[in-house]
Amino acid sequence: MKKYLTLFLEAIRGEEQNYTQMSINRAIFLLSIPMILEMIGESLFAIVDAFFVAKISIEAIATVGLTESVLTLIYSVAIGLSSAATAIVARRVGEGNPQAASHAVAQVILISLVLAALIGIPGSIFAEDILRLMGGESHLIAQGVGFTRLMFLSSPAIILLYTLSGALRGAGNASTAMRSIILANIINMTLDALLIMGLHFGVEGAAIATTVGRSIGVLYQLYGLQKGSGNIHIRWELFKPDPAILQNLLKIGAGGTGQFLIQSASWIFLTRIISSFGSDAVAGYTIAIRIIVFTILPAWGMANAAATLVGQNLGAGRPDRAEASVWKTAFYNMIFLGLVSVLFWTSSPFFIAQFNTSPKVIEIGVLCLQVISAGYLFFGYGMVIGQSLNGAGDTRTPTILNFVCFWLIEIPLAYYLAVMQNLGPLGAFLSIAISESILALLGVILFKRGRWKKMQV
Repeated sequence: MKKYLTLFLEAIRGEEQNYTQMSINRAIFLLSIPMILEMIGESLFAIVDAFFVAKISIEAIATVGLTESVLTLIYSVAIGLSSAATAIVARRVGEGNPQAASHAVAQVILISLVLAALIGIPGSIFAEDILRLMGGESHLIAQGVGFTRLMFLSSPAIILLYTLSGALRGAGNASTAMRSIILANIINMTLDALLIMGLHFGVEGAAIATTVGRSIGVLYQLYGLQKGSGNIHIRWELFKPDPAILQNLLKIGAGGTGQFLIQSASWIFLTRIISSFGSDAVAGYTIAIRIIVFTILPAWGMANAAATLVGQNLGAGRPDRAEASVWKTAFYNMIFLGLVSVLFWTSSPFFIAQFNTSPKVIEIGVLCLQVISAGYLFFGYGMVIGQSLNGAGDTRTPTILNFVCFWLIEIPLAYYLAVMQNLGPLGAFLSIAISESILALLGVILFKRGRWKKMQV
């Protein structure tokens, strides 16, 4: 126990390490701990906001659900660029070239700001139309348009928080990313309580709290990068646009963004299908997804650790070690999500009731938790495989898999089961579990072929 406590504290401190030389289990542990805590912190944004917003009204919860389903487009761009940052920075660090890694991070910041403006400004202008397009009722739109507008305006903070975290993870300095998320969450929780419960700002208070929290988290990351955190030290002269690096980032990031755009679009269609069954269905689904995110994001922490290990080991010329790291991480991830699945099957009503006590909302939320978590054993392997391919710079393969599983399988299956077979929300939930499981199986098959080992970044 003392040994593991020592390792835990070492992981939290984030001391500079050579992850290509130490034992694989030790490398997984040291990288996973801060990444898991970072992902838990990221998921807390959704959980905390949902908790406080649920105290306002069912329409407020539904507003958050409809808005977030569209905001996943922004998250897709952020996560795609984050994958590119991780792959490139990890490869440069593995090669022993921190100057090139720092240069890449500066270019990531530039492209993040440009894309944030291109998405956030139109989104804020057409916020009311977006809610209407998503099936929001007139009174819901009137109450929630301010929230939607503010969330789109926060695009720079959303994207930078993800992309800078990806760069820090690629450098093996996950502890700085972790601390920035913890700081952002403390501010978000404090402001949520003050603005929503104290000053009665309504659902807009959640948007203000989240935006301020994320913005301060980004400032903390920039401060750490400017003063020199581990393998990265950005300076003003590195911000001069470099076409070669920008092209490389966009090339890799396009695949990563494509993956999540495909997945995000499928979630938008699913939300649209579920909204046809009323606000109670959307509210129950929204609460359940917040809880699912809380468990999935820690698992993504382990998946991100695998991506870093793949990138750094490929840069160091050790592809076999990269592959061994992936299989070990995937096994640990499967065990974790398996335990979470058991918890959901035994305690779902308790979790949903903490957010809303409406019988219909609880019924839908419990159904969502139990059905989706039935596929968690597959998810555990699938997410590690997908992130590992991204860490190698092979973002094309996961993009194709996402297209097949989410657009060709999940969306048609959800409509068929929910609408044509009259299963209602259950049909949509079943389609999620089935398509995610197929995605995991196909990912394992393609990963074993080893094409990712030959990727040049």
